[in-house]
Amino acid sequence: MKYYILTYTFVENYLEKRTPYRKDHFEVAKAAVAAGSLLLGGATEGPGETGVLILQVKDKSQVETFAAQDPYVKNGIVSSWEIKEWNVVLGSKL
Repeated sequence: MKYYILTYTFVENYLEKRTPYRKDHFEVAKAAVAAGSLLLGGATEGPGETGVLILQVKDKSQVETFAAQDPYVKNGIVSSWEIKEWNVVLGSKL
């Protein structure tokens, strides 16, 4: 299993725009947590806010599938997203 960092860039005024999709977004995220693939997730603070999610899966395609099914991505709340493989070398909290 590999670790990946999935970073979302949100559209302007996303806090207001996300409201209709928030419940479904959390359902997708909670299902991924229950499956053991989504380890951490949340938004950063400040201008140009982004979302950061840490996933542990077999390959990058699983992260792509997760992002593609996220209601925030599907409904344009996320303007772009990026996946990076993360080579964890220290710590064991994850």
